[in-house]
Amino acid sequence: MSIGNIFGIAGTALNAQMTRMNATASNLANADTVAGSDAEAYRAKRAVFKALLSKEMTHAGASHVGGVKVDRMTQTDAPIQPIYDPSNPLADANGYVYPSNVNEVTEMVEMMAASRSYQNNVEVVNTARQLMLRTLEITKA
Repeated sequence: MSIGNIFGIAGTALNAQMTRMNATASNLANADTVAGSDAEAYRAKRAVFKALLSKEMTHAGASHVGGVKVDRMTQTDAPIQPIYDPSNPLADANGYVYPSNVNEVTEMVEMMAASRSYQNNVEVVNTARQLMLRTLEITKA
């Protein structure tokens, strides 16, 4: 495996984890929102990753196989629990509002896991860079 492959693979992982963190940040931002119907209620989003195992799976211009990409974004299927609040301007005819299905504890765990994965891939890039620099120093001597 060439050093370029290492940077490319780690780069795909960094992009994927950034998408994951952005989705989690969006979920947390919408955690306390309410809507007037179940269909309008915010549902937590998750990034679904896919391993890049063959040349056909990579994006155009990729010179290596390996890494990960965001295959799609999905919504969690946790049920929406209506809240009786007839004084809310968004309440339906029966006096119910529909909060998001975001679980803040789950989102914080998701954010910490994505952050840790991102940091690990930054370390991969830094280590590969240091090895490349050491190799150049050896060839100069």
